Amino acid sequence: MFIETIVVGPLQVNCYLVGCEQSREAAVIDPGDDVERILTGLERAGMKASCIINTHEHFDHVGGNKSLHDATGAPILAHHASAAEITRISSRALLWGMRAEDSPPPDRLLGDGDLVRIGESVVLKVMETPGHSPGSISLVGDGAAFVGDLIFAGSIGRTDFPGGDYATLIRSAREKIFPLGDDVVLYSGHGPATSVGRERATNPFFVS
Repeated sequence: MFIETIVVGPLQVNCYLVGCEQSREAAVIDPGDDVERILTGLERAGMKASCIINTHEHFDHVGGNKSLHDATGAPILAHHASAAEITRISSRALLWGMRAEDSPPPDRLLGDGDLVRIGESVVLKVMETPGHSPGSISLVGDGAAFVGDLIFAGSIGRTDFPGGDYATLIRSAREKIFPLGDDVVLYSGHGPATSVGRERATNPFFVS
């Protein structure tokens, strides 16, 4: 499985290219901004965008949906609880003094246990992992989990936004992510990659 991280936008979101090395197709996870750089990354890797996946509905993660969709024709995939919110992110961005284009509605709604197939060899399983937001999901496959703003290296996502809930976030991490195994690499929405084992052992939000 091909993985490349492109840090985008003023809030430094990790956009991930996750590709099949046989078919040269790739999912673009969380294209928050800087779509020209994302397109350059795809071209450099010799990949074609087969889908756009949003881990959650916040503007810094979905602000490039429209431009990338227009440029590639790739369908947009998001959790059903994110579907309406991603179409009105411009007003949310303005509250932060920033700009973002409203996304088209999702072409496919995702739910717990759904599979996203990328090319010939990559399959990502959808896990509902709310807490940071109602529509937060994680995508798991081949020793990796793309967890959005659920868990960061040494920290967790904020839960003070509308729809956020601290107890729900902690439960999502403990019940959905930690059972994946200590060696699974966690690719977060911001900051460096980490692992289940490292966060289980050292993250102050989980160490009792």
